Amino acid sequence: MTDLTELVQNLGAPRVLVVGDVMLDRYVWGNAERISQEAPVVLLRADKREERLGGASSVATMLHALGARTSVLGVVGNDGDGFHARRILTGLGIDADAVVTDPDRPTTVKERYIGRAQAKHPQQMIRVDYESREPASDRVERQLADALVAKVREADVVLISDYDKGVCTPGLLRTVIEMAKARGVRVVADPTRGGDYRKYRGCSSMTPNRLEASLAVGFAINTRDDAVRAAAHLRDTLELEAGIVTLDKDGMALAHADGRGAVFPTRPRQVYDITGAGDMVMATLGLALAAGADYGDAIRLANVAGGLEVEKIGVATVTREEILADLLHSPFRTAERVPGGAKVTALSHLLAELDGRRRNGQTVAFTNGCFDVLHAGHVQYLAEARRQADCLVVAVNSDASVRQLKGPTRPLNPVEARALVLAGLQDVDYVTIFNEQTPASVIEAVRPDVLVKGADYQKADVVGAAFVESYGGRVHLADLRAGFSTTNLIERMKAA
Repeated sequence: MTDLTELVQNLGAPRVLVVGDVMLDRYVWGNAERISQEAPVVLLRADKREERLGGASSVATMLHALGARTSVLGVVGNDGDGFHARRILTGLGIDADAVVTDPDRPTTVKERYIGRAQAKHPQQMIRVDYESREPASDRVERQLADALVAKVREADVVLISDYDKGVCTPGLLRTVIEMAKARGVRVVADPTRGGDYRKYRGCSSMTPNRLEASLAVGFAINTRDDAVRAAAHLRDTLELEAGIVTLDKDGMALAHADGRGAVFPTRPRQVYDITGAGDMVMATLGLALAAGADYGDAIRLANVAGGLEVEKIGVATVTREEILADLLHSPFRTAERVPGGAKVTALSHLLAELDGRRRNGQTVAFTNGCFDVLHAGHVQYLAEARRQADCLVVAVNSDASVRQLKGPTRPLNPVEARALVLAGLQDVDYVTIFNEQTPASVIEAVRPDVLVKGADYQKADVVGAAFVESYGGRVHLADLRAGFSTTNLIERMKAA
């Protein structure tokens, strides 16, 4: 997986245009406590309501979380839900200038009710949809085509996210594909279910799932050979650069125009919710292609991101840091045999691990840093941090984060190497990676019992100190071993 970690490190910030159906996903959470006295149905005592972007706008949100510069071209209704969807997009920094308001249709909303059994194990109970599936009017289609001109000009890749809600008409897609081809920009389509895929003709590639592809090619996909044959059929009949069929737990099949045909497997996952997995695959595939990756590597990376998505509830985002952490302790890696390799974990996995420890009465210490060149001072510091609680979490800055803090010549060691060295220490129980300049969001998620920082800090200057003390945690300033400094060590190495 070394090449994939290098790919993640070098993704950059490609410009991605997402064309398709803008939606709002609404979640109502609660405890499923008993059967109603009015009817034989489960009574949900709601305690939380949450709204996220769905459809094409979900793909845009995922791309934004992965570090892409993202624009959306789509339609919302002239209603409160449409206003809210547009506000979420712009609030995230996603360009929504090409989202057209159509007063003749409602904003698409999918409302899910999530019940917990005995206050745990959340499961979706029912989904209620508010939508129109009528094709966009000629007037709206013209507005979209007009907005498309500037957006395609700025894009490194175009993704079509078709949920069959009326935006991805044959006329609009023909315009999208022709404009993108004229600029040498790839177009990747995630198609709607159906047998007629002619409107996607001329795309660079497309990513139907097993059922969608079966309906399109006219035969069942039961084996790997079936999947590659279906991908090749789509490639040839629709004039694609590459046909791709997603196979859920079995990975993805590729049939490239250069004759390559293969199935790229994915590793087994603890599946909590498949919602959003297709969008995550689409987003990661498009991002990797925009960054210059080959189809094979882009598919392998999309498999990892899609696997992380199904381990989360609902339509959630995945970050580059989570992907890196997953790659570092994947059972496909020979590096898994490196001592401590399995300690490197994504934040979502880390929180689940810590929840189990806390149920057993254990306490958690937390510290963070770049740890670029590990030395004796670090070892002593981490040992003291570990003595403050039953387990120690170390959050390490990503390469991009280190560059922001230390300048373009740092780090000397990539994050996967730094994380594995830290994980090899006996006193370190978990290593997680963060991309921001400060670990504030990680601290808020972990809620450590003890926050540890070096004695060269004043408590008032420690990021997260006030937050930790607000719920009864404490801040510990650990002694630093005199004469040890990464910067000084680097200078001595240069002089030698």
